[in-house]
Amino acid sequence: MEIKDFEVEQWMNLWETKCTHNVAETCVYSLSLDQLFELTGGDKQAFLDAFAARRLTYGDIEGRPDLLSGIAKLYRTVAPEHIIPTHGAAGANALVLSTLVNPGDHVVSVMPTYQQLYSIPEMCGAAVDVLHLEKENGYHVDVEALDALCTPETKVICINNPDNPTGALLDGETLRAIVEVARKNDAWLHCDEVYRHLNQTDEYAESVVDLYDKGVTTSSMSKVWSLAGIRLGWCVTKDEQLRRDLLSHRDYNLISCGLFDEAVGAYALAHADAILDRSRRIVRENLVTLLEWVESEPHLSVVPPEAGTTALVYYDYDIPSYDFCTDMVKFNGAFVTPGDCFEEPKSFRVGYGYSDDTAN
Repeated sequence: MEIKDFEVEQWMNLWETKCTHNVAETCVYSLSLDQLFELTGGDKQAFLDAFAARRLTYGDIEGRPDLLSGIAKLYRTVAPEHIIPTHGAAGANALVLSTLVNPGDHVVSVMPTYQQLYSIPEMCGAAVDVLHLEKENGYHVDVEALDALCTPETKVICINNPDNPTGALLDGETLRAIVEVARKNDAWLHCDEVYRHLNQTDEYAESVVDLYDKGVTTSSMSKVWSLAGIRLGWCVTKDEQLRRDLLSHRDYNLISCGLFDEAVGAYALAHADAILDRSRRIVRENLVTLLEWVESEPHLSVVPPEAGTTALVYYDYDIPSYDFCTDMVKFNGAFVTPGDCFEEPKSFRVGYGYSDDTAN
């Protein structure tokens, strides 16, 4: 099957090992194992000794029990048996969409967002209608416009909350209104929630899987938890048949996640509060610096992000975004992502979780 080039990932692959300042990075500043155990007060040597004594089998095919319990605690109504571990949120999105979507299906997706949410359904042969998120509306989903795009033939609605690249956050009231659109049309509601919990306020961030019986969510240990290197994600559904179908598809391309990945993930989620406090401090303090910089530059503008680690910054120069961002990284080593990767010209995505040295 043919699929469009994954613009943002190909751009990252091209430059992220050649730059000086990787502010295209979207994870909160990554932790080493030493830092993880220092932050959480755990016994690193005991952890490593216990793992070193293990035989390197496939492990728990459907997920290590304490990992599943740790993930379940991130939601209000989710149980361990609702969770399927994957290789990152990218693996989770690919698994969910390739399982749900068949040739001829109708899918509605938002834009700008992570390209998987519309390109994978297209690859699967779906007719995809796009709901453009408007800057003037803070990149929030216009529920009436969404309702107008959906029909009883709509199979899946795809959203991203918090949104990548804009940092827009849908509140509980808006999510419930979106759920009603999905319920009216008996559609699945798939939400990539990989930046969930990184609000700029302490308000609880709702999950669609807690709000709708046909809600499916994806996330990972990468962005919020600063552990992209363990390549561990998950999808969540309460629908028994869909869970069975997801596991059946997963048998063909995954089988199980890595023993070490799941051990580190389970340990981290057992200390979720400490990691989340660190992550929120970093993104909240760094966002202040980012907004001050944009305000000081007369050619730049931004809708302040409400959550996540990314912002979409616009410029008024007459330069295509790929040229603008290439010139920038070549000139001073500062690496950001062209807005055209998200079909948003004359803009760039900047990540503000890049450093925990928030003073600089």
